[in-house]
Amino acid sequence: MERGVPARAMSESDRPKLLILRGRHVRPDDARYALSDRYEVVTGAGGAGVGGVAGDTTIGQGQVDAVLVDAEALPAVRTLAGVPMSQVLLDSIGEGVCLAGSDGRLLWSNRFYESLPEDIRRGMAGVCIESAAWLHDHPMASGPSGPAPASCKFELTSGQVGGASSGTSGAGAAGALTRVFDVFVSPVISAGTNAGTRVERLAVVVRDVTAAARIRSKMDAISRAGAELVRIEADAIRKMNVVERLGLLEQKIVRHTRDLLQFDRLVIRLMDEPTRRLEVVMSAGLSPTVREVECYAEPDGSGIAGRVASTGSAYLCRDTLLDDTATGSCEETRSSLTVPLLLHDRTLGVMQLESAKAAAYTEEDLQFLEIFARHIAVALHMLDLLIIERSAVNQSVTGRVEGELNEPLADLAGEIRWLDEAAGKAPEMASHVARIKADVEAIRKRVKECAGGPQTLLGVDRALASRQKDPALIDKRVLVADNEEKIRRIIADVLTNRGCKVTVAGSGGDAIALLIKVAAGEGEGFDLVISDIKMPDHNGYEVFAATRLSAMKPPVILMTGFGYDPHHSIVRASQEGLSSVLFKPFQVERLVDEVKKAVGGVGGVGAAAGA
Repeated sequence: MERGVPARAMSESDRPKLLILRGRHVRPDDARYALSDRYEVVTGAGGAGVGGVAGDTTIGQGQVDAVLVDAEALPAVRTLAGVPMSQVLLDSIGEGVCLAGSDGRLLWSNRFYESLPEDIRRGMAGVCIESAAWLHDHPMASGPSGPAPASCKFELTSGQVGGASSGTSGAGAAGALTRVFDVFVSPVISAGTNAGTRVERLAVVVRDVTAAARIRSKMDAISRAGAELVRIEADAIRKMNVVERLGLLEQKIVRHTRDLLQFDRLVIRLMDEPTRRLEVVMSAGLSPTVREVECYAEPDGSGIAGRVASTGSAYLCRDTLLDDTATGSCEETRSSLTVPLLLHDRTLGVMQLESAKAAAYTEEDLQFLEIFARHIAVALHMLDLLIIERSAVNQSVTGRVEGELNEPLADLAGEIRWLDEAAGKAPEMASHVARIKADVEAIRKRVKECAGGPQTLLGVDRALASRQKDPALIDKRVLVADNEEKIRRIIADVLTNRGCKVTVAGSGGDAIALLIKVAAGEGEGFDLVISDIKMPDHNGYEVFAATRLSAMKPPVILMTGFGYDPHHSIVRASQEGLSSVLFKPFQVERLVDEVKKAVGGVGGVGAAAGA
């Protein structure tokens, strides 16, 4: 024992009396020096202590408050305050111990056993009877050191006793209702007992494993929930567009999280890599004002979410009123759990649970959410991969089709040249040859458009050829935002031909600036806004959000390449009134149909083309 400076000494009347039974490993002088500030120390010999005789140390009732015993001196201590030392020790352990007969009668028990729930103690008779019968038939069990007396293991649940099985590795009742206990039953072997002799006495040890069972149950639930999040059912997914897929994932996340942990608000923010902004993509119970609070992945200035996203470390806030990091939290929030969405060593974003109660969460809850968040990160990543893979497959397939058609189209072109020469001798053939030539060129152009991927539109020539004004579109003011000049020019020309008054914006920033002016009363408002989702400066959701600033709140149609939505703008805008989504490359006439629905007041988010 190392010497040190004692802590503040207590007055003599306050100090409990400590008896030190000295021995080879306990030096009274050292112990007295270290403990005299808290105890009134008295000493005795291991073999002749207070009130005892050699070889039988007995400590009388009320003489001392605590005893420090050398391990070698312990066998000499027989009683403490009139109670046999063996029972003192058994009462001191955190497990239930009892001696029972083979007929289930309780012969002796320690204090922990007596404190067990009544249904557990009542059911122990059946456990003992079943164990005695099994142990009689299986007296020995193999072990690392050879045969040894067999034992039985049961699992009992308070409120549901029964269904246990016997054996050296038996299993017990399933489903923890209140408290779960492991029960170990061993035969009491006396000297001279022969194998096969009927078991008359049983030693029973009962261990409270409620905490371990609860953790096991939570981990099983997390495993099941994670498996469901990443389960891709081909038939169901094939029929869904991006909005529906992300919406389904959000429903699953909210449901499984609520099964695991209680919360008043849930929010998932994904990080936009270029700006490091944390954007809300999924939520439950979140107010619009909190949703619009800008948050960035930085250690300071963006609250707990920003800190977790920048460091990759989870954070438990026990009380927002006492935690300076909890800036920007909802006023009703008193405690929260925030964990990173990690994919390998990459942080995709953060997940946050909030409660209106202070100290609603524990470190254990934080660990559970960290594990579940990894499943969520994988599910989100798989969803993005699915969309990217479909984009790549579409481009690959159309490219292969174009390659396969090149040869027959070239052959047709050669035949057309021959027919051209023949048409000189038969003028009535000329118009037919010209028609065939135009069709071949149209096939080449349309296949090339499809192979061009999301930077093209389909059916452009036919759509542009129609110049008849549509009564539903005449004088409708439309804002078109797309950083691809070809796309915005085609859309503007088609809608202008149908009667719309079109304003184009070459970037998200330009579109937002126009919408802000309209909200400020500078200029005429718009009846419809059409915006691409993926633009270098601002995404589609930001354009959509800018339309909410004006009193008119015009309907919005978002466009995206093959359904790929890196900012998950579709989900956010869909929750707030998005009109529809178009997945490039789409038929221009489908755009015209969606425009007519939007300006005509037909509600609901739709997918004009699948992705």
